[in-house]
Amino acid sequence: MKLQILGTGCPKCKLLAEHAETAAKELGLPYEIEKITDIGQIIQLGVMMTPGLAVDGKVVSSGKVLSAEAIKQLLQEGS
Repeated sequence: MKLQILGTGCPKCKLLAEHAETAAKELGLPYEIEKITDIGQIIQLGVMMTPGLAVDGKVVSSGKVLSAEAIKQLLQEGS
């Protein structure tokens, strides 16, 4: 599973990355985290507010820092 963090590297983006990693680890899922910091690429994915989170190329959240629990729920719903 590829978890993509969409943002310029701000503290909120880093926190979202930590929460995503925690969620994947707690679920025991194989994962890879990719940080996308290029604004053009972020906009191309349809995200206008950062941080954003995409799972396997599908944007599941933008403009907020999801908790690890919320990300776990998203990942479980998607599997």
